[in-house]
Amino acid sequence: MKKLINQQPARPARWMLGTLPFILLIFFYMGASNARLEENPNDKLLPAFGSFVDAIDRLAFQPSKRSGEYVFWQDTLSSLQRLAIGVGISALIALVLGVSNGTIPYLRAGLSPMITAISLVPPMAILPVLFIVFGLGEVSKIVLIAIGITPFLVRDMQQRVLEIPSEQLIKAQTLGANTWQIILRVVLPQVMPRLLASVRLSLGAAWLFLIAAEAIASTDGLGYRIFLVRRYLAMDVILPYVLWITLLAFVIDYLLRKLSLWRYPWFHDQTPEGS
Repeated sequence: MKKLINQQPARPARWMLGTLPFILLIFFYMGASNARLEENPNDKLLPAFGSFVDAIDRLAFQPSKRSGEYVFWQDTLSSLQRLAIGVGISALIALVLGVSNGTIPYLRAGLSPMITAISLVPPMAILPVLFIVFGLGEVSKIVLIAIGITPFLVRDMQQRVLEIPSEQLIKAQTLGANTWQIILRVVLPQVMPRLLASVRLSLGAAWLFLIAAEAIASTDGLGYRIFLVRRYLAMDVILPYVLWITLLAFVIDYLLRKLSLWRYPWFHDQTPEGS
């Protein structure tokens, strides 16, 4: 008899098992919402799905009477721009510092302790400092994302470089490669897919820092809108926005995974994900 640990679900079964928790959650919400609305038709805590549709129609498909903009899409665009710039800067810094620290011992001895110390500082604790130094504009929000995830990415990249078998580095030197050639031809090709994997893992934290920054000092963005309407207990706006953020995060993660699969198939062949 085949052991349970060795049984793999077929593709239709995986889809069914993956969607089942979401279906159960929807039914649970519908039951709880109907129960509360029967007691109080004006209840705002668990509004009916019709309220969600009305709220999204108002925000996404009707121009604002004050600004003339489609608020939902403007919030989405602003947040995605901040997220893309912040994560992009963090990934670039992580690639440079992580590879440098991992390959050059003198740099590792000088920079690694400082990076470790910075990674232990709670980014939210220095948010007021960022607003004082960089103001309340876009820079402070992007810097918060960068400070929040860059140390993790740098340390992860450094560790991935250190895990490269020393035999590969010795062989490259035997063939006459200098330090720069070893970095470009041996190290970089092996750490690039790992950088994409690390960025995927850090997206949740990046969204957290973005929403926090927008909630405190912003005039648009998904986080700004959620905290703006909370004073009115507008769950018909808050919950769709939260679901939209979740969907955006899922799509970004999916696209990064597809990029990694397309660009570095050999890496995924070595992992359970690619088997």
